Amino acid sequence: MRFLDRAGLRARVTTGFAAGALVLSLVMAFVSYQLVRRSLITERENTAVRAAYYDAAIVEAGVNNTPTPDIGTVLRSLDTGDSRRAVLQLDGQWHARSADLGLTAAIPAELQRHAATGRVGVQRVRAGGGPALVVAVPLRGGAVFYEIDAMDELDRTLRLLALILTVVALGTAGTGALIGWNATRYVLRPLTRVANAAQEITAGRHFARLDPAAEPDLARLTTSFNLMVDQLSARMERDRRFAADVSHELRSPLQTLAAAASVLDRRRDSLDDRTALAAGLVVAEVDRFQRLVDDLLELARTDRPADRREVDVAELARQACRDHGFDPGIVTVVAGPVIWSVDRRRIRQLLDNLLDNAAGYGGGATEVRLTAGPERCRIEVDDEGPGVSPEDKPLIWDRFVRGRAQSSSRADGGGTGLGLALVAQHAAAHHGTAEVLDRPGGGARFRIDLPECL
Repeated sequence: MRFLDRAGLRARVTTGFAAGALVLSLVMAFVSYQLVRRSLITERENTAVRAAYYDAAIVEAGVNNTPTPDIGTVLRSLDTGDSRRAVLQLDGQWHARSADLGLTAAIPAELQRHAATGRVGVQRVRAGGGPALVVAVPLRGGAVFYEIDAMDELDRTLRLLALILTVVALGTAGTGALIGWNATRYVLRPLTRVANAAQEITAGRHFARLDPAAEPDLARLTTSFNLMVDQLSARMERDRRFAADVSHELRSPLQTLAAAASVLDRRRDSLDDRTALAAGLVVAEVDRFQRLVDDLLELARTDRPADRREVDVAELARQACRDHGFDPGIVTVVAGPVIWSVDRRRIRQLLDNLLDNAAGYGGGATEVRLTAGPERCRIEVDDEGPGVSPEDKPLIWDRFVRGRAQSSSRADGGGTGLGLALVAQHAAAHHGTAEVLDRPGGGARFRIDLPECL
């Protein structure tokens, strides 16, 4: 039961079909076996009784119509075949057609008492290691004729029948599992379409919709899903426009503040210490505010699809390193071509943010590795900082979130808290992923995987 709880819907439905088919087939097999068994045994008993009556008549005629009968000769004259054995009880003595090989011991005492009353009796016993049927026929003069009919052949037939029915039941269960698997494929097809549409929407393609005519029985689901996506897209568009409008409106006063701050910065040497310190704080905060507005504008544009073109990513990475004061020699092409089909602007900002993060929180970038393969392209940026704690790894990609090491590594709080969020957004725009790992030897390794970039 715990396994079924953890298994997927298809596995549970398939198991249910298989279990139902197995139970049904076992019930049918059991009923069929019992009916056939009862029919065969009844027919065999009737045949044995008729043969015993016939042989008893012959023995009775041979014994009663002859003054000094040779009972052994009379019994040997019977055509009993290989399966039947004849025994005569006369005057308290047993007579058989050959040496008594335990035949009399196979005749139950209860059946002997029953036959002694002059009544015909039939009883199933085991003789010679196998099932047998004993028929007792009273004769004139107090004699009793017994015929032991071995049922080994019938027993083998019943065993074979049970084996065949078991195989059929297992085959039926397998067929039920196959039917359940195919049925779930058909039933889950609409859910697969919903999952694919949801995945496309998550990747930024908000135009993805479901066709209500494709599955008429699920028209309500598709209509509700499309309505939900429409409302979600409208809400996201309003939020994007709000962020863009706010950021755009802030740029004008920021430019004025930046100009005034630059004037103060240029005249800082002529100011007293307290005023110069205040002027420095104003300049730093205006610069941070400017970068925050730029990042917000960039986030407002991240829902747009990537503009893929052929880009020399190795040269782009070297240029980013030069612009951030790092040695371009730290860029290493591990494997594959350096010309990728990506959005140049997004990849450049992705590299800029990772290098900024390494400079601000990781003690500087030590290596930038580029790997291209048939399934994906990979960008890795290593630093030599304190690394990222396991509890912070899933959080640092969110907006305005910093890890513990990041929070303590920069006292002036110059970061905007949006750099890694933009990295994750740019990776998602390429249908890729972003993750942070521990670098061998210490530090952090930021890995970006971009599928279908060649």
